[in-house]
Amino acid sequence: MSNAPLSGPSDQMEIDEMKAESFLPDDYRPAENEPFMNDRQLEYFRRKLLTWKQDLLDQSAETIEGLQGSARSVPDIADRASEETDRALELRTRDRQRKLVSKIDAALRRIDNGEFGYCEVTGEPISLKRLDARPIATMTLEAQEKHERRERVHRED
Repeated sequence: MSNAPLSGPSDQMEIDEMKAESFLPDDYRPAENEPFMNDRQLEYFRRKLLTWKQDLLDQSAETIEGLQGSARSVPDIADRASEETDRALELRTRDRQRKLVSKIDAALRRIDNGEFGYCEVTGEPISLKRLDARPIATMTLEAQEKHERRERVHRED
């Protein structure tokens, strides 16, 4: 690294990333015995979310290529129906992935805002086990269960 002055935000971001890499080993896992949502935990979840997002974007690109490759005319009606069913399934999957990427982006914004890891209903910390399994979680398990029970009751009305 040179002693040249920073030319802009991207240079500062690279320096911040290098600092984060220096204190976060690859085998790091957040633990209950450390301060909740400390810098190491936030960086762990940021990386987890960014990796997940990149995987989804890569899969989406493959899906698009596959759909473009299968956009051919199939003379047999049964084969055409099968291909249309496959295409519809791919499109539904792609839509779910798009929604998931939005939730990942929202989680990344919560990390930047200092709101990540806290329940949007109760304000309580979300368990590290829950966040590790589902880093886009916005509620504690108890608040989520209560929310889902209320949804079921309203659906049955």
